[in-house]
Amino acid sequence: MPSPEPAADAPTDGDRIGWLDLSAGVAGDMLLGALVGAGAELAAIQRLVDLVLPGTVRLESHRVDRAGLQATKVDVVPLVDDHHHRPWATIRDLLVAAPPTLPDSVRRTALRVFERLATVEGEVHGVPTDEVVLHEVGSWDSVADIVGVCAGLHLLGVTDLVAGPVAVGSGSVRTAHGTLPVPVPAVLGLLEGWSAQASGTGELATPTGVALVTTLAHEEPGMPPMRVERSAAGAGTRDTPGRPNVVRLVLGRPAGRPTGPGEPAELAVLEANVDDLDPRVWPTVLTALLDGGAADVWLVPIVMKKGRPAHTLSVLCSPDAAASLRDLVLDLTTTLGVRQSAVQRWSLERAWADVDVDGVTVAVKVSHRHGHLVHATPEFADVEAAAASLGRPVRDVLAAAVAAAQAAGLRRGGPVPPAGLRMDSPPRSP
Repeated sequence: MPSPEPAADAPTDGDRIGWLDLSAGVAGDMLLGALVGAGAELAAIQRLVDLVLPGTVRLESHRVDRAGLQATKVDVVPLVDDHHHRPWATIRDLLVAAPPTLPDSVRRTALRVFERLATVEGEVHGVPTDEVVLHEVGSWDSVADIVGVCAGLHLLGVTDLVAGPVAVGSGSVRTAHGTLPVPVPAVLGLLEGWSAQASGTGELATPTGVALVTTLAHEEPGMPPMRVERSAAGAGTRDTPGRPNVVRLVLGRPAGRPTGPGEPAELAVLEANVDDLDPRVWPTVLTALLDGGAADVWLVPIVMKKGRPAHTLSVLCSPDAAASLRDLVLDLTTTLGVRQSAVQRWSLERAWADVDVDGVTVAVKVSHRHGHLVHATPEFADVEAAAASLGRPVRDVLAAAVAAAQAAGLRRGGPVPPAGLRMDSPPRSP
């Protein structure tokens, strides 16, 4: 695997998916190692950790072998004497008091992870959250792991973190509270609502690792559709024969967005047959689905069994929006089920231009291919607004907008962009 380009202190452009394979377990140092292996610059992470823990720890990384698989191991080396027990309130104060040069996203996500840990620990031990003392997880190396992982995600521009079932192990482990069964109570509390499996002996999932995953990621059974950019593995301390002790991280872009002109978008189509919905409700359903992230929605009249008239509702969407839109269909209609299928869509490239109709600006949607204009269509909502403002019939304003577009050089077959027009301005209405 080629070495990735190091990330800069500033995050990369957004809309990046990160998928975590946790089939061998998870710990804070494993997640940190995977992020560094995927290109998050260790020196940049160190600078952000130092804003919270100045002069306290040093991060070191090296390549290791785990059951034949190459991985990145990150070690947190203490620079001062430390103890393993620290109140959650103390850690919260450190994060809140960190200089403003600590990115807000790193500060917020680290606070969320520690607050979740404190809440679960409080429930396990019957202590109010603000009075919780974090054992093991309160040490400086655990704080550095959590802040470092949040920093790594920020530096890599990961906007959507996805993970699968967590391997938790079995047996028992010695802790500050004595010998506890695996998974320990805090891990079980953090995993509520998440899929888990034993998949081995010993403690495979630590509270730090599970808190990071269940706070910052959402669960999917497998790797989501994406255009893969790079992958990396972060190593745990143990080297178990025949079982690589690693967390795998795959980075990519959402598959629903083409990466270049002429490339198809991988989309999903949701369908449901509905025969008992008051037809007056349909406009509200279609509007809600569009507002909920659908790329398009439509109804087709059908005849169902026993000659009953009905409609097929179809929803076109990106794969990552499918789950929430399925829920909307079930909530807003009377259907008992939703079908989903994968499709590819080839689209013309699009841009926007502005034209003037008697002093009122109307946006024109421009589609083009191979550098030549295919369609130029005034945005109808803008036409309606202009007609109301000018006190003229909609059809007259529409005709005037079309004429203005043609006069500006927006003609089928013409070059894109025509001289003197801004082709990158967004529409004024959806």
